[in-house]
Amino acid sequence: MPDCYPASLGFMKKVLVACLLLLFVFSTAFCTIVNAQHPELSSGLFNSDQVLNIRLSGNIKELINDRSNDMQYHNITLSYKASDSSRVAFSIKIKTRGNFRRTQGNCSYPPLMLNFTKDHTPKNSIFHEQNKIKLVTPCQGDKYVLREYLVYKLYNLINPKSFMARLVKVEYDDTVKGKKSIPLFGMLLEDEDPMALRNNSVIVKNRIVRPERTRTDDFLKMAVFEYMIGNTDWSVQYLQNVKLIAKDSISIPSTVPYDFDHAGIVNAPYAKPAEQLLLNSIRTRRYRGYCQPAMTAFNDTLALFNQLKSEIYSVYTTCPWLDEATVKSTVKYLDEFYKTINNAKSIETEFGYPCDKEGTGNVVIKGLKEK
Repeated sequence: MPDCYPASLGFMKKVLVACLLLLFVFSTAFCTIVNAQHPELSSGLFNSDQVLNIRLSGNIKELINDRSNDMQYHNITLSYKASDSSRVAFSIKIKTRGNFRRTQGNCSYPPLMLNFTKDHTPKNSIFHEQNKIKLVTPCQGDKYVLREYLVYKLYNLINPKSFMARLVKVEYDDTVKGKKSIPLFGMLLEDEDPMALRNNSVIVKNRIVRPERTRTDDFLKMAVFEYMIGNTDWSVQYLQNVKLIAKDSISIPSTVPYDFDHAGIVNAPYAKPAEQLLLNSIRTRRYRGYCQPAMTAFNDTLALFNQLKSEIYSVYTTCPWLDEATVKSTVKYLDEFYKTINNAKSIETEFGYPCDKEGTGNVVIKGLKEK
């Protein structure tokens, strides 16, 4: 019996090694299957910082002028130059979207919803695995689209629970009128479902949630970020420019912000704060989180912003498309934020504002009056 024990131990080792090998093979195969079923997880469209040049061809005037509350999809040809310099072109459906930016007279180009179908999208196209994508278009100058794009890149640094964006240059080719626009900056935004999927979550819909009932760490990251960029156009209760994601229907949701064109750091000429907030300018910061009696609640969040300071500044100082004046004013705007979060008295004044019952820190915004 004693002579058999070493042999049994050796056999068991071999079995264990074989099991581990099978587990590795299965895991690899499983990951491959998951990526095949959910290609959004590895989509190349949003994994590049290179500007993508696209052309929209068709009856552009009819599309742009369709700004009623009953917008219809229009057949448009999308084309772009592939990495091998070949031209990829295919048909998609596009309609106008949005509220303020869609309203006639507010913006030259309304924001668009691009609707792709697998039957018409070539398999070798960078758009092959996409379903619907928002295209942010120039409102009153495409430089403000560029600035808003950079804000999305900022929040990608702060939290992976964020929307990805791709900067594009869009050429509008009206084949009916025989007119082409000059290439203008635009921005493609990741759809909400792939964003949630990347974070192993689902979108929370048809559910009214108070900010206090969301994940504290994610909410504080978002609320301090909105303060940093000077954006007051958001609320959790009305899902105003905020999406909620959660692991399942009973889990505490996380907040994911989007739509930053009314932020002070963008400084769009048409943007202004809601009247209820009693602010004179969008450049004036106002913290709009809920009341935190102890400022120690912000310690981890503010430490994260300090840790990422050089990367945050770098988004602007290394951007090749920004003019020197914009870089200088943005750096100054960020300097003011960092001066605040590194001064104990300023922290209490700014982030304790929602605790002031006489102030406007508890105003809940359903949407700007203009929207």
